[in-house]
Amino acid sequence: MEHVIRRRTEELERQTLSPRACLSADSKGRTVDVPPCPMRTCFQRDVDRVVHCKSFRRLKHKTQVFLQPEGDHYRTRMTHTLEVSRIARTMARGLRLNEDLTEAAALAHDLGHTPFGHAGERALSRMVEGGFRHYEQSLRVVDRLENDGAGLNLCHEVRNGILCHTAGRQADTLEGQLVRFADKIAYINHDIDDAMRGGIIFPTDIPIHISQVLGFTHGERIETLTMDVISSSGEGMLICQSEPVACAMAELKEFMFQSVYFNPLAKGEEGKAEDMICLLYEYYYKHTDKLPPEYQDIMMRETPERAVLDYIAGMTDTYAEEQFSSLFIPRGWVVK
Repeated sequence: MEHVIRRRTEELERQTLSPRACLSADSKGRTVDVPPCPMRTCFQRDVDRVVHCKSFRRLKHKTQVFLQPEGDHYRTRMTHTLEVSRIARTMARGLRLNEDLTEAAALAHDLGHTPFGHAGERALSRMVEGGFRHYEQSLRVVDRLENDGAGLNLCHEVRNGILCHTAGRQADTLEGQLVRFADKIAYINHDIDDAMRGGIIFPTDIPIHISQVLGFTHGERIETLTMDVISSSGEGMLICQSEPVACAMAELKEFMFQSVYFNPLAKGEEGKAEDMICLLYEYYYKHTDKLPPEYQDIMMRETPERAVLDYIAGMTDTYAEEQFSSLFIPRGWVVK
């Protein structure tokens, strides 16, 4: 029975998936060769490696858009990731692409995101030469930082999907391209939902002509956008949207920037978060002896800047606040 289960799955992929799909058996492989799993394809194995890693667990304590909102139903970086994964898998199924590859890249795409969302990303970009990009850090997490410095040793196609999920060149696979669209579909819709929950915007604020194209509810918009990607991508070698839907989505994104992402009521505390991250960076850069042992190793093998950047980017919101409080907030004098 050794390897029979995996080979049966690989054969099923050959029989059922589109000729455009990336087959598990045809993967370009890993940086370090490992014996194949008897049960799981290489991409199924990568899904498990991501879900079981420490960086994935930390996503539940990292900001998505609103800094530590009071309420149980606002999105975190973890719930965002899960929504991206579900949307991406739905589109992959509709196009008969490899769902496991799509899921692995989707689940790992934000592993390198900073505490406090894009506020933390902006802060670190100010502190390091060349800037900071979370998609590059996500790849570094799976390549270098996880598993006590050994990395997760993911397949080439998963790593490429992680790196190309936000900007720059297209992913090498259609599955990787799907993750970029799924990320946009997920965040713009759940950010609307969270903004309405927080009283930042109201349903009637969304321009009517956008809703007439995309839908009037959270579910209608996701269904429209997901179906449009499936129907528009057809049999070509690029994932795409129809022009009317792409235009409506671009207008919706612009509306969100003006009404939510730049709204002082929703984002007024982000300046403080950025200052916090910058002060933490400056402190640890001056006191590298205070870095944990694993980052001491990075400092010796690479640079102090790299070690400090990795340490701070990996922090959760709560841990960053605890470190800041410990380092910069005076404690009351206790008489013993």
